[in-house]
Amino acid sequence: MRQSIPSWVRVPVLFFIIFALVEYFVNSGRMPAFVEYPMVLLFYVFVLFVLVAIEAIVNSLGNILYQSLDDEAKAIYDAKKPQTSKWITKIQSLYKKSLGSKPMAEEHEIVLDHNYDGIKELDNDLPPWWLYGFYASIVFAVIYLVRFEVFDGYTQYDELETEYAEAKIAIEEYKKTAKDLVDFNTVEVLTSASDLSNGKAIYEVNCVACHMADGGGGIGPNLADEHWILGGGISHIFKTISEGGRAGKGMVAWKQSLKPSEIAQVASYVLQFQGTTPAKPKEAEGDIWTE
Repeated sequence: MRQSIPSWVRVPVLFFIIFALVEYFVNSGRMPAFVEYPMVLLFYVFVLFVLVAIEAIVNSLGNILYQSLDDEAKAIYDAKKPQTSKWITKIQSLYKKSLGSKPMAEEHEIVLDHNYDGIKELDNDLPPWWLYGFYASIVFAVIYLVRFEVFDGYTQYDELETEYAEAKIAIEEYKKTAKDLVDFNTVEVLTSASDLSNGKAIYEVNCVACHMADGGGGIGPNLADEHWILGGGISHIFKTISEGGRAGKGMVAWKQSLKPSEIAQVASYVLQFQGTTPAKPKEAEGDIWTE
């Protein structure tokens, strides 16, 4: 004899099948479809309502038809009624035990003396799952109190400081693989041979015509002395290369041609001219720069 699937299994299964299909076919990026599109959430609510309503209507109609049968017809129906599978029966049995209620045949033992218009009240015990959950919460509260109040356990401030430290480490690790996030506020002097070599190559291609190979200056100012027109130091040099020099002086904004990491490399290379003696140094321009 075939076995029936109860409605409390059938409804969730059908709902999650529909849910999975919608989430698969609706393009919502990284966000769930019901978060990205509120109408999808309304659709889910509507589908769930329809499924529950159908189950309720079908069960009600079945019960009405069953009650309309005579005793003989009921017996025939019960004999042919699909059997419930063993695992579903076990789940139902565990559920009833978790409620801790008495069977209807034994309810007369717990009926209270008073009644209201013929409505009587049962003196049922609290459900075991609720009672044990309450006991567990008491045990948890005692452990929590001792751990964090008596023995001075870590606080939310400690957790915040730990998260800040972890975030700082994560940011530094990310910067190692995302060098183009740098700007004049965050740039630092690069000292590795590869960075300086790349900076030199960029300088020789784009900067020699105005500043000379040794940084002595020509059309552009001398890069080897202590004087700077728009400020020295890695941050100001980075900004000057990125945004360009003074209006009308010919220094273009190299951010259109160079990546931030490349600007950082050439800016770090430019600092290598400090303290050197060019072959034909141009007269100093600007003010002496001190950090």
